[in-house]
Amino acid sequence: MKKLNETHPHILVIGDLMIDHYLWGGCERISPEAPVQVVDIARETTVLGGAGNVINNLVALGAAVSVGGVIGDDENGKELRAMLSEIGVKSEGLITQPERKTSKKSRIIASNQQILRYDKESKESIDKGSERAVISYVIDVIDSCDIIILSDYGKGVITDAVAGGVIAAAKAAGKKVLVDPKGKDYRKYRGAYLLTPNKKEASEATGIAIKDDKSLQKALITLKETCALECSMITLSEDGIAIYDHEMRRFPTVAKEVYDVTGAGDTVIASLSFALSNGLSIDEAAPFANHAAAVVVGKIGSATVTLAEIDAYASSLHQSTSDMHIKTKEEIYLLADRLKGEGKKVVFTNGCFDILHVGHVKYLQEAKSYGDVLIVGLNSDSSVRELKGPTRPVNPENDRAYILAALESVDYVVIFSEETPHELIKNIAPDILVKGGDYEGKQVVGAEFSKELRLVKFVDGKSTTATIERINKGPLC
Repeated sequence: MKKLNETHPHILVIGDLMIDHYLWGGCERISPEAPVQVVDIARETTVLGGAGNVINNLVALGAAVSVGGVIGDDENGKELRAMLSEIGVKSEGLITQPERKTSKKSRIIASNQQILRYDKESKESIDKGSERAVISYVIDVIDSCDIIILSDYGKGVITDAVAGGVIAAAKAAGKKVLVDPKGKDYRKYRGAYLLTPNKKEASEATGIAIKDDKSLQKALITLKETCALECSMITLSEDGIAIYDHEMRRFPTVAKEVYDVTGAGDTVIASLSFALSNGLSIDEAAPFANHAAAVVVGKIGSATVTLAEIDAYASSLHQSTSDMHIKTKEEIYLLADRLKGEGKKVVFTNGCFDILHVGHVKYLQEAKSYGDVLIVGLNSDSSVRELKGPTRPVNPENDRAYILAALESVDYVVIFSEETPHELIKNIAPDILVKGGDYEGKQVVGAEFSKELRLVKFVDGKSTTATIERINKGPLC
């Protein structure tokens, strides 16, 4: 699968933006004025909500994001623009409509329990002028975008005219539109690439009670035909995702722990869009979205997920491919910092690992036993030639890295071209540095940057050089 951290797709989000406002406190008494709790507010927090949560997820994944929507000429509108600016998202696509209220939902949380929510917002459809302004903005920027998301929270921005105008502009530009739909009539989304309703929403929109694979496929086909979609999708909560283009496929997921499903739908459409805009097929994007959602439901509140978290989750399910474990230097430095921040003991070793043999495998297994995560620094082809001579390596660096990354004991592989791994070890700063037993009594490069040095004895008679000599002698008798 393509490395998703190598590009930063430009994704356009159109929808209902809002502010989620939280008042946190404790409650120790009842009001003398009425039989209600008195909450002593200790702190306040605000996060982007609605379509803003989709934007947060895209930014966390590494996408460049543009946004279009309609807000009021009020303090909440100014606050929302400032919140977008803080995460590097420009707000020139936000249209200000006089008399309209910018959505803000305030929740009072006492002892980690929500006891009250109050909303300030407009829910009526935006006016004709705002519709034209949103569509005009989309037409202006669409050529620079890789994909478009319509995030419909039913607050009046995604009108029939806006949905139709955006989809028409996207079709003319050859761009996909993904829609998180609202309501029971999805015909206003006709011509989109796909919709992302959950099972309950899809049942209400199609009139089909989804209770087995037969009814699920019928609902998928009905959505596809009714809305003229290229691909039909229904999210199935803990049962994953089902899609239909020419045939139905199901992609199951496993969430290890479910704390809060808030915002999982936003994560699904954001991660699908991110994967598709990176050139993945829908059959590759669906499992990626499953993994992203599984990470998010293990967090509390409207949460986001990073590529590193998705990689780690996929690895924990033993569903990751080897190339997901091969990292650049920049990636491995960030990853090592994150792992140590999580309290993981990081182990590092390095070598050529030209023709993998039992001695290598036992060495790496013992190295991994010293900590939680094993990072292997792999000499590049040019580095191996400097060390071993012009006839080596036998296997090129990408092949050697892929095979190493497939080993259960190896968590990550990083290729380096320098004569020694000095800079690599300096920047990773492992908890434990592992070298072969032949370094007994010798100075080990990079040892000063690790907390501990461990030496591992080699298996007698097992080496790449010995293997090559046996091959050159011909078949064993």
